[in-house]
Amino acid sequence: MSRIGNKVVTLPAGVEVSRQGDVVTVKGPKGELSRTVASEITFSVDGAEVSFSRSSDDGRTKALHGTTRANVANMVEGVSNGFKKTLKLVGVGYRAAKQGDKLVLTVGYSHPVEFEAREGLTVEVPDSVTITVEGISKQLVGDLAAEIRAVRAPEPYKGKGIRYEGEVVARKEGKTGK
Repeated sequence: MSRIGNKVVTLPAGVEVSRQGDVVTVKGPKGELSRTVASEITFSVDGAEVSFSRSSDDGRTKALHGTTRANVANMVEGVSNGFKKTLKLVGVGYRAAKQGDKLVLTVGYSHPVEFEAREGLTVEVPDSVTITVEGISKQLVGDLAAEIRAVRAPEPYKGKGIRYEGEVVARKEGKTGK
């Protein structure tokens, strides 16, 4: 029995959920998101609550039950509040800048690394060592933040690199020189 799949999703004011075929659409004050879901999972909207049920108890359907509910809950959260990831640059000379729609990173390479603006996402640089990625899709926000972090992932000896805000990097001792 899926504990997550059986939980209801509470809809905030101004959010609508609809389904046409295998596509679920969530509309809210910040925008609209659509996603294809498995046909084995059905849902019903009762006032401000959405509940999910599955057609059978085979392994695949059980797995999709909780996943579908979590995806729809994230869509509801995104169109009502949005998602945000903050990254910090740690290292001497490491800095970020925004030039028009491009994010330009100077992180110790012989060339600056550039990221183009993506549809539905907002990238801000409040100061030279902080980057914030905002949007309504949790998946797109997380993907872009992970791509930015992968440019120079934090290394364990000096701790230099791009890390998520609040991320703890396990430090290693290094050579003793003896």
